[in-house]
Amino acid sequence: MPNVIDASGKVVREVPAPAALDGEFDAKLHVVYRAIHREFANPRAGTASTRKRDEIAGGGRKPWRQKGTGRARQGSIRSPQPRSYVEALNKKERRVAFVAALADRFRNGAVTVFDASEFAISKTADFAKLLFGSGKAAKSGPATLIVCGQNERHGDAIERASRNLERVAVTNDGALDVKDVLRFERLVFTTSAYDALAAALEAKK
Repeated sequence: MPNVIDASGKVVREVPAPAALDGEFDAKLHVVYRAIHREFANPRAGTASTRKRDEIAGGGRKPWRQKGTGRARQGSIRSPQPRSYVEALNKKERRVAFVAALADRFRNGAVTVFDASEFAISKTADFAKLLFGSGKAAKSGPATLIVCGQNERHGDAIERASRNLERVAVTNDGALDVKDVLRFERLVFTTSAYDALAAALEAKK
């Protein structure tokens, strides 16, 4: 069960993991791989290393006739048309990958819940001490993603306090995806973000 820390970094209690994360997800690793591959492939423009026809040898002859083949018309095999890297992954598979990645983080004790209701930190050094124990530890500690609620009361203050910490990033529960879950070694959810995550996972069972 994840620990809950207060604004001083002290562990005050534990909370149960969302029930939707119970189960064996090792068999879903292939879906996780596909989801990650899709996250990186889909933004690609497909225009890398393309050259004009006059910069490439050959291709002077039309590869097939204009009509009647069922294929798109083509004037040269050297035409520098961009390719598409977009990969399809249906909604159910995306959810399976996300849940499997989260389950792995919970299983390995890489999730902490942060009660930010009394958050009043303005200095980066103080926030580094809260998250890592000291400023020195923050430079080599686990890469940490802080997940705030979408209407987090102290969300802006948390983002400002963490801005100069190289190994810390901030997002919100609505933007969290499988790539974020696996990219960071530790996830720190505010209580509102954790409640929202648990509710979303339960609603989509």
